[in-house]
Amino acid sequence: MKDDMLLNEVIAKARSWTKPPHDNETRNLVQKWLDGCATDPESREALVDAFYTDLSFGTGGLRGKMGPGTNRINPTTIARATQGLANHLRKVHGPNPASGPWRVAIACDSRHLSQTFAQITAEVLAANGLEPWMYAELRPTPQLSWTVRELGAVAGVVVTASHNPSIYNGYKVYASDGGQVVAPEDAQLVSEVRALPPDADVPRSPEGIHLLDASWDEGYRKLLTSFRLSEDLVQHGSDLPIAFTGLHGTGALAVPAALRAFGFRNVHEVASQAVPDGAFPTVESPNPEEGAALAQAVDLAQECNAALVMGTDPDADRVGLAVPDGKGSYRLLNGNETGALLVDHVLSRWQEAGKLDQPSFVAKTVVTTSLLEDLASHYGVEVRETLTGFKFIAEAIRKEEGKLQYVAGGEESYGYLVGDAVRDKDAVQSCCLLAELAHELERNGHTMLDRLAAIHKRHKAYKEGLVSLVKEGREGKAQIDAMMKGFRTSPPHALAGEKVVEVLDFQMQQALTPEGLVLRSLPQAVSNVMQFVTEAGSRVTVRPSGTEPKIKCYASVSEPWDGSESHDDVMARLQERVNAHFRALGVT
Repeated sequence: MKDDMLLNEVIAKARSWTKPPHDNETRNLVQKWLDGCATDPESREALVDAFYTDLSFGTGGLRGKMGPGTNRINPTTIARATQGLANHLRKVHGPNPASGPWRVAIACDSRHLSQTFAQITAEVLAANGLEPWMYAELRPTPQLSWTVRELGAVAGVVVTASHNPSIYNGYKVYASDGGQVVAPEDAQLVSEVRALPPDADVPRSPEGIHLLDASWDEGYRKLLTSFRLSEDLVQHGSDLPIAFTGLHGTGALAVPAALRAFGFRNVHEVASQAVPDGAFPTVESPNPEEGAALAQAVDLAQECNAALVMGTDPDADRVGLAVPDGKGSYRLLNGNETGALLVDHVLSRWQEAGKLDQPSFVAKTVVTTSLLEDLASHYGVEVRETLTGFKFIAEAIRKEEGKLQYVAGGEESYGYLVGDAVRDKDAVQSCCLLAELAHELERNGHTMLDRLAAIHKRHKAYKEGLVSLVKEGREGKAQIDAMMKGFRTSPPHALAGEKVVEVLDFQMQQALTPEGLVLRSLPQAVSNVMQFVTEAGSRVTVRPSGTEPKIKCYASVSEPWDGSESHDDVMARLQERVNAHFRALGVT
């Protein structure tokens, strides 16, 4: 009965997609699903999955597969999202000021239809009396964040699905501070979209759209060079051999130019991946978190004896690293290791320059390594821990303005930011600063792994891991919901032989014992996240992804290390503990 009710609701929603203003291809495909849904299970499942819900804003805005339907990214959902945005902006900011229409900045990545969706966004905004300022070609997400602030815009939009496979696209909305919209504004925006009638005729106009010219690229690169911390690099430049891949995305355009502006003369690009292409033909997934995505860059590094391998995702807000292992090969760093190296480099240099003499802080998410807390304590700065999603770090920066100086921060998912001129993770900036660190280390006869080992020796040795379980479609969502309910109602009392001493339920905003005794309140906003803390200091976290059909499971372990045994040995032992936690959780 429940399934029949859902199917009837889906059919009612889908029928309007068989008529104008939808294009013929969309109308024909939806009609095919409707015609076959009574007898063909594949047509029925395709219809239900495309219409059973409406896309909503997650940790990275709207994101989904492209195709017809309310649960898909397509011209209609893009136009409706933009109309909702326009309605929301009018309510928040009121009528246009005497100086002219409210401005909105727009950018897109290299994905299929991204430029089409960006143009639709601009035309809908223009028809609503707003003033769109759009990059005519693909540009990095962090550059869009900076542009919002530099332009004095009331909002920004970037069309991207970040690191997702080629069948996905997305729509990120930025507030006037350059950070992605957060609660309650995200809910207000969604409510405006949902308030539109199903057959709403969204207006569009090509008039009044402004194009952002090359001077904006130059301004962004000038900002990047202002973050140089090495006087030697400023004075002499660097011949450090670097291998880089943009994975067919915006990084292919932005990062090599930024590295050259920073002073690096010996940058080798993976030619086959330097051409923007929404099909991402040379990789299974354009995600620098996955070693396979950096395989061609590592091969190139072997040829040119590179001291550093870097790869960015399609919208250049995440960067993956590989470094020489001292044994003739390259080792992939995880996002926590790269983040610790970057944050330590910046904190140490800012301290030397006297820039930490004022109250300052670093930021991390609840699933990012606690090593960042150790680093903050060492350098005498505070820590702000946020929910997962860099928009929450941007929110923390905004809340502390005028009180605490933001220095650096990051997520375990390979996204980092130094300084507050940009309000989203910035892989272009990160590539420059990580290359600078590698340059300084080589000058002194050290490597990135040497520095990581020194950080571990000074504090503790940390190791983290991630397991993602893909659960597609409506059935997958139900499975994820059931798993989260199980972790919440029956939390483990022990994991891998370690007693669980705290259960952090971010949905209830409480820290509890496994038996349910409330220990304290949690300061973060409500989120469907569960974290288990053991007596040995391990942290095991589970949460549904806000951008992909996955449930993500994280484990972080640590132990003191005095250097008496090899760093490789202690890391191998910690990796076994990580694996044991995943086995205990039942996800491997």
